[in-house]
Amino acid sequence: MNHWLRLTLLGVGAMNSPRFAPAGLLLRCAGHRVAFDGGPGAEPPSGRLDAWLVTDEDSELRSVLRRRAATRGVSVVAGDLRVGEVLVRCLPVAHTSHPAYGYRIEGGEVVAVWAPEFWEFPAWAAGADLMFAEAAAWDRPIRFRGGVGGHASVRTIGERAAQYGVRRLVYAHIGRPSLRAIDAGAKPPGGEWGVEGRTYSLSFRHERDETSPEDSTSAS
Repeated sequence: MNHWLRLTLLGVGAMNSPRFAPAGLLLRCAGHRVAFDGGPGAEPPSGRLDAWLVTDEDSELRSVLRRRAATRGVSVVAGDLRVGEVLVRCLPVAHTSHPAYGYRIEGGEVVAVWAPEFWEFPAWAAGADLMFAEAAAWDRPIRFRGGVGGHASVRTIGERAAQYGVRRLVYAHIGRPSLRAIDAGAKPPGGEWGVEGRTYSLSFRHERDETSPEDSTSAS
């Protein structure tokens, strides 16, 4: 029996986005459900959760996420996880002065990556079938005060994703510079803008050259 990884974007906004809910993801596979990040307006739908994973345990949303997770009977943590036949690996990213992470999600023959914030493109995302990536900055990186990291630009990420063999790139942490680019009709290089509520599906076996079935907007 073949399984599917179904990955639903709960939100695609950078912190304090005027347009989108905070970047968040829901993974579903064979009855298992795992939430990643999110926040107000980007909570996983009702139902049992196996875990709630985050990319930054010291983020500004940590208190909100902990309260929301507690009502669902889980804790907010950064770490590895195995649910059924899916292995979720928590891996470091260069982003800020304290530890931050992304996730490599492996199921069967396919790999998805959740890496909504980073200063340097993570080499461990190489060969991913689907990558949800940083998009806070458009054509120039955003450097944090004190030189302790920041956000890579969409233009650089598109180039690096191609170099590292990422098959499908979805920008899922959209900041104000990228919002201005969207409003101007700009197309992201080598990828596509993420859509809140859209589900991206991957077969455990490489049966087609693209994700299949067609992307949907259902997260039930």
